[in-house]
Amino acid sequence: MDVPELLRTAASELPDWLPRADLDDYLAHDEWELALDVLLDRGDDYPATTAFFRTLEEAAHRMRLGRSAAWCAWRRREVLHGVIRAELRLVPGVRRVPIPGAGRVRALWDIGLVSPAGAPDRAVALIWVEFAPELPPGGAGPVRLAPLTATRWQHLRPGDRITMYEHRAVAGTATVTEAVFPAPGRR
Repeated sequence: MDVPELLRTAASELPDWLPRADLDDYLAHDEWELALDVLLDRGDDYPATTAFFRTLEEAAHRMRLGRSAAWCAWRRREVLHGVIRAELRLVPGVRRVPIPGAGRVRALWDIGLVSPAGAPDRAVALIWVEFAPELPPGGAGPVRLAPLTATRWQHLRPGDRITMYEHRAVAGTATVTEAVFPAPGRR
């Protein structure tokens, strides 16, 4: 399948009531990247499936859009495991390099779980920095979290505060702004 065909296939998975005029216009003028962006926006407007994001990921790979392909893979994971968004504030002086935006940092989090021995039972999650290529040391901004074991995070609600660790040091604190988990059986 070529890129326009992949994009049309993804579009066919969305309901007819979503506007498509701009998408058709972009495809007619070989504006594939704009068409991909429109489809990603539509995937946020409507509960898209893993197949939708897998198809867009393949199109992004063929267009050599690495960050877009990574975003499609991230969104596919969110369909399966849920969306956790937070406002993260990094502790100044702890981290010397920025957190890259595309889900490459895997941090430990204190999310309120306690081990049988009574100690904090930390959980692992990848970090996706929203609306920026990275989060600078000591900086703050909106992030999305992809837990290694999503079921351990399902108690979180907007307003909950969680703590990020790197090694043994507190590296940041975050306030959950959204926590939505899929209903059983949705894919």
